Amino acid sequence: MQIGRVAERTGLSLRTIRYYGEVGLVEPSARSRGGFRLYTESDVDRLLLIKQMKPLDFSLEETRELLGVLDRLSADDLTEHDRAALNARLDIFDEAITARCDALREQLARAAEFQGLLRAQRTRRGVRA
Repeated sequence: MQIGRVAERTGLSLRTIRYYGEVGLVEPSARSRGGFRLYTESDVDRLLLIKQMKPLDFSLEETRELLGVLDRLSADDLTEHDRAALNARLDIFDEAITARCDALREQLARAAEFQGLLRAQRTRRGVRA
């Protein structure tokens, strides 16, 4: 599929998709005769994974590393040792995701508390929300 369709499917801008290609995260699987970027379902899945990592503040290097681990795990010629090492790396990413989600929950709770305090102040002063 062409980049415009990929942008619609992923909710990412054309510029962002092109940027991810420039930095080597998701390169188009092919080009049309006219030079248009062509993407596969696998490319779309990869973009959606990157999109999920972004709000958790993963760096480009961390994102690249995770994608590399996932790519290597799909290889047919992995030894058990290599597979175990890659799965251990995924466990580390899982722990990082959990920690970042916990931090976001805490931040959201503080924001909700602040909102409640502000609304209480407005109510005491007779100002409607």
